[in-house]
Amino acid sequence: MEPTQLFELVIAMLLAIIALHYAAHRLGLPPSVALLAGGALLAFVPGLPAITVDPGLVLVIFLPPLLMDGAWAIALVRLRRHMIGIASLAVGAVFFTCAVVAVVTHLLFPSLPWAACAALGAIVSPPDAVSARAVLERVKLPRRLQILLEGESLLNDASGLVLFRFAVAAAATGSFSAVEAAASFLVLALGGAVVGVVVGTAWVKFVRRLGDEYLIIAATVLLAWISYLLGELLHVSGVIATVTTGLIASWHQHTVFSAATRMRGTSFWTVMIFLMEASVFTLIGLSLRDVVERGGGFATVIATMGLPMLAILATLVVARFAWVFASDVVIRLCAPLGFNRAKPLGAGGATVLSWAGVRGVVTLALALSLPEEFPGRDFILATSFSVIVGTVLVQGTSLGRIIAWARLVEPETERARLTMSQAEAAMAQAQLGTIQNLAYDLEGNLIHPQLLERYQRRATAIVDYAARTEHYIPVLHAHFDVVLEAVATGRRELIRLHRAGDIDDETLQELERDLDLEELSAISAKA
Repeated sequence: MEPTQLFELVIAMLLAIIALHYAAHRLGLPPSVALLAGGALLAFVPGLPAITVDPGLVLVIFLPPLLMDGAWAIALVRLRRHMIGIASLAVGAVFFTCAVVAVVTHLLFPSLPWAACAALGAIVSPPDAVSARAVLERVKLPRRLQILLEGESLLNDASGLVLFRFAVAAAATGSFSAVEAAASFLVLALGGAVVGVVVGTAWVKFVRRLGDEYLIIAATVLLAWISYLLGELLHVSGVIATVTTGLIASWHQHTVFSAATRMRGTSFWTVMIFLMEASVFTLIGLSLRDVVERGGGFATVIATMGLPMLAILATLVVARFAWVFASDVVIRLCAPLGFNRAKPLGAGGATVLSWAGVRGVVTLALALSLPEEFPGRDFILATSFSVIVGTVLVQGTSLGRIIAWARLVEPETERARLTMSQAEAAMAQAQLGTIQNLAYDLEGNLIHPQLLERYQRRATAIVDYAARTEHYIPVLHAHFDVVLEAVATGRRELIRLHRAGDIDDETLQELERDLDLEELSAISAKA
């Protein structure tokens, strides 16, 4: 394919992403479903060149920033609080699922070597960070389940990658050592964490010295690939390195970013991640053509592999249910013995957690990276793709109904000590204290009376609002509706003045920025 054709194809794919997202929004479907289906349909458009996905390149391009975005957004305090549960899912559930899938695959195909069965288990066992985000952004979950799923999706790729590497090596050498695999996993994980700490700390020190907001944004965008590639270069877990770096950067960004840097950087990053997530699902759909052709066509794939693929998909679901419910039983049994840190999820919470194991880009990339001569490669490819499609289409679309059925309630221990309005009241009191100290000169003369009055009035109003939030909400919404109308009127007048030539572009941009900030503030206050 010519470079110009490749570029045209990329532009066409981006346009298709916008159209598919819009269609999903209008039809009430998860965007991941529309993108996956749209990509699969585009793969068979007559005249469209075959899309060959380089698995290593896909992982390097897409995985680091998506992992960084997840680590950046995750609540670090709750992550630490639920680390045992996250580790159980990210390590225990992955290893358990891999073993169960390997056993079932060997029962279905006794002639297939155990190493190949284990490779399939390693490929399909870790739920995907991208797919999990695509599903979770459309549903409302209690904080504990949200953090368990987000933390699992960030860390379980490391477990799956270690198992996959050992399975492929075992297929080539004919030997496998569980002790060696466990030791390698610890080395990779700890090494990745060390790399992440070093890169994250260096980023904090570097950003403090840059000063230019565009350089800061560029350095932050590159941070994901730097940590991932450095981890892989040192033969440790690039996944763990990226996640650790993201957690450190997220913790410090509140102090090293200016307001302008944060607003501009967040806007750029949000659009970039949106395009990357959407591209991943579209590429998965486009890869269907290659998978089907390798299997001999749709009819051949369905006739020879249909039932085994369904069996593997069912095995994945059952294995995850078994692990989650067994873990919940263990937590209940340990409670009388004094182990009260972890609380059981209950049947509803365990069901939701079990059903949310959606697979995606990592599964596809690992399957495509298998050597050409690997035993059972065509079956592994077809099964991996069917697992992605099945989990996204079935579990992704039905998770909302499962959550509604479960009627989950947020435990008191997961609720923050202060509400939003109470936090605002605390901020207003602290700001008032500073103004009271600075409003007078050294002789005790009041030199900022209007500023002091403004902050006193604001602190009094916010404290009163925090005490009677429900009473003020209707009035508050009406108030900011008027503010938004005033902003819209001001914007129309500003544009009229510019169109008439009464003001120049610089004045337009400055005043428009002020209106934008006022509008965002009003929208945020209404939410």
